[in-house]
Amino acid sequence: MDVLGTRLEALERRVGGAADRTGAEGLAAQVAHIERRLSKILADNAALALGLEKYEKLRDVIEGDGDMELQRRLLGVDAKVELILLNEDAPAVLSDLRTIHDLQSRINQPEYAAVAGLLPQVCGLEQRHGGQAAEFRQVVAEVSSLVDRYHAETEALSEMFIRWDQALTAIERRDVAYGYRVPKKLEDPDYSPEQLQNRQQSARLVCLVNAFRSIGHRATDLDPLKLQSRQAIPELDPARYGIVDPHERFDVNGILSIAADDGSTTATAAEIFEALSAIYCGHVAFEFEHIPEMAEKKWFADYVESTSREGELDAAKKRRFHELLARRSPAAPKHTLTITLAAAAVFDNFMQKKFGQVKRYGLEGAESAIVALDELFSLCSSTGISEAVVGMPHRGRLNILIDLLKYPARALFHKLQGNAEFPGGLPASGDVVSHISSSSSLSYGSEGALKVTMLPNPSHLEAVNPVAMGYGRAKQMYLYDHNTDPGCALGDRLVGVQLHGDAAFTGQGVVMETLGLSNLPHFSLGGTIHIIVNNQIGFTTPMTNARSTHYTSDVGKMVNAPVIHVNGDYPEEVARAIRIAFEYRKLYRKDVIIDLITFRRWGHNELDEPSLTQPRMYDIIRARESIPHLYERRVLADNVISEADAEATRASFASHLEGELAASKEYVPQARELKGKWAGMVVSTGATGQMDTGVAVDTLREVGERSVAVGPGFKVHPRLVKRHIQPRLKQLAEGTGVDWSTAESLALGSLLREGYNIRLCGQDVGRGTFSQRHAMFVCQDTENVCVPLNSGGDGHGKIEVVNSNLSELAVLGFEYGVSIQSPTTLPIWEAQFGDFNNTAQVIIDTYIASGETKWLLQSGLVMLLPHGYDGAGPDHSSSRMERFLQLCDTPMDVSGNNSVQNPNMHVAVPTTPAQIFHLLRRQMVRPYRKPLVVAGPKTILRLAAATSTLSEMGPGTSFRPVLPDDHVTSPDKVRRVVLVSGKLYYDLAKARIEQGEGAGDRVALVRVEELCPFPSRELASELARFPNAAEVVWCQEETMNAGAFSFVQPRLQSILPSAMPIHYIGRGPLAAPATGVASVYKAEQADIIRRALTCA
Repeated sequence: MDVLGTRLEALERRVGGAADRTGAEGLAAQVAHIERRLSKILADNAALALGLEKYEKLRDVIEGDGDMELQRRLLGVDAKVELILLNEDAPAVLSDLRTIHDLQSRINQPEYAAVAGLLPQVCGLEQRHGGQAAEFRQVVAEVSSLVDRYHAETEALSEMFIRWDQALTAIERRDVAYGYRVPKKLEDPDYSPEQLQNRQQSARLVCLVNAFRSIGHRATDLDPLKLQSRQAIPELDPARYGIVDPHERFDVNGILSIAADDGSTTATAAEIFEALSAIYCGHVAFEFEHIPEMAEKKWFADYVESTSREGELDAAKKRRFHELLARRSPAAPKHTLTITLAAAAVFDNFMQKKFGQVKRYGLEGAESAIVALDELFSLCSSTGISEAVVGMPHRGRLNILIDLLKYPARALFHKLQGNAEFPGGLPASGDVVSHISSSSSLSYGSEGALKVTMLPNPSHLEAVNPVAMGYGRAKQMYLYDHNTDPGCALGDRLVGVQLHGDAAFTGQGVVMETLGLSNLPHFSLGGTIHIIVNNQIGFTTPMTNARSTHYTSDVGKMVNAPVIHVNGDYPEEVARAIRIAFEYRKLYRKDVIIDLITFRRWGHNELDEPSLTQPRMYDIIRARESIPHLYERRVLADNVISEADAEATRASFASHLEGELAASKEYVPQARELKGKWAGMVVSTGATGQMDTGVAVDTLREVGERSVAVGPGFKVHPRLVKRHIQPRLKQLAEGTGVDWSTAESLALGSLLREGYNIRLCGQDVGRGTFSQRHAMFVCQDTENVCVPLNSGGDGHGKIEVVNSNLSELAVLGFEYGVSIQSPTTLPIWEAQFGDFNNTAQVIIDTYIASGETKWLLQSGLVMLLPHGYDGAGPDHSSSRMERFLQLCDTPMDVSGNNSVQNPNMHVAVPTTPAQIFHLLRRQMVRPYRKPLVVAGPKTILRLAAATSTLSEMGPGTSFRPVLPDDHVTSPDKVRRVVLVSGKLYYDLAKARIEQGEGAGDRVALVRVEELCPFPSRELASELARFPNAAEVVWCQEETMNAGAFSFVQPRLQSILPSAMPIHYIGRGPLAAPATGVASVYKAEQADIIRRALTCA
């Protein structure tokens, strides 16, 4: 480069004379070419810029001497580099980084450093001596050659950074903050200086445009029934902003995203007003100005406005929508749906004729919802999305199943004729037709197949929302973790779809709770598309009494979701609304709401008479055409189809339904459950016996040590070091004194080691309500988070530690959704206090307790519910275990063969760390999944008497439903057997010791660790140890109308001699779970202990 520069200087001194214009032009072109290439390399290479930024952070790694420990010390607490060095891919990544370093070193050499300064020399020389073109061309050729070399080096560097960034992304997917996912923040460009200047000069027009964007929706034609009159909105009058001349011309650049056919950005006031009215006040309305991010608002306005001139749909799309509204032949080509919209009309008419007394909750009046879903699924298929998870209520469910999701009509008709939907012999009670689920594969032409899963729903409206969200998240995390594309993000492979009713969307709190999860890092789906099927009425309640907001969708603004309102009478506009929503979600990975305004042709169900309460509305409905007929008239007028085509479509589908009805007589249901990932599971109808859930002691020590290990530079709080880490390491070394949190960590860590994944979720679960768990550490210097159990190698599972928001209903529903998606993930939900589970009662009743019975959906969900009376008052004492026990389907007579039934869920009250260790491991080791409810401890979490040894968790050990009284030295002297669960045992045992010698010979304390399934055999065996016992006592600290007594008493009586009574000792009946007066609590507790140990 120095030689070349010298030649340039010498050339400038020698040459002179007039310029040769031709040569100068040629030289200028070449110089401009060089300048453009350098500009591209140095200014426009985003990947290079990103790489250089990361390179600076990793200089110590790149220039290290190869010693990994030394490099880790140099790096300190840089979290991303810690990930690289903790990962087995580190050597390959470091090799890449060193290559980057070599390239960077070469690019920084003097000859390259002079390239940027060379161009001004060449340009100046050309300006002064352009006539000497020949020699200049030789010099420029050398410059160009040098630039080519520079370009090659920087391109290689850029490609290396891209590869390295992809590798880093892959590593981050397995990072210590497993599951923490946030969408990439997009920074849309701001207005250019020219646009800003134009906005200032045309401030009047800016005000008018902003008015249309903000409140244009209030003047839109949205109501198919015309019950809601269109308002006159003064703010939309141009004169309000001083625009009075319709011929006045404005430059709309930077103000409105419309352009003339010739590309011109100028328009008259009249043309602008017409465009704004068409865009914002037609049959589609938009609300997006509430979004706080300016870039999102700008994108939304630009997209809506710029796509408003796309023109009419082509004939093929119109035919398809007609078919969706007016069913075509099943033998049609694959690029159209096999079940389509005369389908909706024909299907509803068929159902009314054949099953007129069935409450089917049809879609008549809202058939455009089928168009919406079809357009959405088509877009998913064309953009690489492979799965869609749908949660919806009863309204229109059968239409969508039959018309769109390929659910066999014969299976539906079989069910409607009073038959079961499951094969004979399976332990399922079934459910009503409006709760049917489906999983089908849809094909849209040459695009890939789209798997659509519609989850079962209860009649509790909107309760399915968090379940669908959790199911989709679990499925998406699997797709995400197993995707080989490093650029894959949440939302790329799966979309969540939720349909809602207008009254329920506003009225049910679970809607708000679920929306509250939508943007949280451990809950996000990458955006859900919500479609409110707005019938403008809730059963018999009009809109004026159903909500306090203007729109039913207004609650969605709590998460800043954009809202698109659309008149359901216009299927093509409905499809356009879907396209806009889909593009927004694809770009920003956030929720978006479509308010599909329709009507309900019949009452709440087909047997209801709606005019009793809404006479005017139903006079209008009965006098108007259906949506399929309206759309058919439009496509007939456009010559898209003929009358004969329309009639043939309807006739073909009607004939198809008749054939399916005939086939339903011989239809035999097929088992759809326990397929795919669930193929290894079994339907458990009987007890499987005790399972060995123990783990080698050396493995337990290794897992336990890893549970408190952090990397160099990570500063743990000193109190944790003293009170958590050091005691745990001591317990592991000695093999004794293992406390509750250590046993829990050993269970979870050993399951991770076996390849299972775990999701631990709830309020404050990372630390634990009682500061006992510490599954995650927070660096005191940087606030970086470390989950030590995630430091396992290849083949290990991952634990996702989720400190949830302050919700029980939606969060528990979410975790249930996770649990039914895969048998290889252990989902654990812990309530802050067990008392708070009652705010999620709908999920407990309709899903957790009955999901397998109704739908054959197994769930391994664990509910950890801190429980125990310690003077904390009525709302911090009881998990209300009596409610869970009441939901269990175990028989009351557990004598003989009745004792082997495996109930719908298991309820346990473990009292030792070894017991919780085995319970958690048992959830995954056994070949089926059952919900587990654990009334867990509070005060005994650190109780010295409530500890275990590692040998109690070693090989050959398992959970014990009954723990015998090992302190009884003479069983034949025992006169009273006290059966007890929970921490009350330790109070009784302590008091018995304090009574002195001989107390243990009169009263035996037997712990019932698992209440359901009731341990009849184990109890009978233990009671047989005491041949002279005169009485059996059930002792509890709960009130008589709570706790386990009412569940235990009849079952225990069935295995005892009839002459032996069962006595109750505990608190008396009380409406509240516990007293809030400390002195009363202490007196009650002391009385219970005294009475339990007093034996004649």
